[in-house]
Amino acid sequence: MDTEPSVCCSCGACCTTFRITLPRVDLASRPGGWVPDHLTEPYTPTTACMRDNPDVPGRCIALEGAIGTQVRCTIYAQRPAACRDFAPLSALGMGDDACDEARRRHGLRPLGGL
Repeated sequence: MDTEPSVCCSCGACCTTFRITLPRVDLASRPGGWVPDHLTEPYTPTTACMRDNPDVPGRCIALEGAIGTQVRCTIYAQRPAACRDFAPLSALGMGDDACDEARRRHGLRPLGGL
């Protein structure tokens, strides 16, 4: 399936900056869904969001590792579309405004490039 871009494997700032919402039809318990239900919580009647790590509020429950050093998404192949679509050129080492803002919030150099 997908392989993680190296710049993202050493960052993870987006996973601790932005709340990830997704349509409930994307939940694994729904036909055609793929995101593990137990890692989400209801948000609106038609959406869910990724749960926060109970030890680090604001950090996605599926993220492991140290921000800016080495991180890993434990559900990378099953991550929500919002995660798949975030910073589409990061595999080339280029961020966008949202990526750069997340990196700045964690004291990391913005990637820039877009």
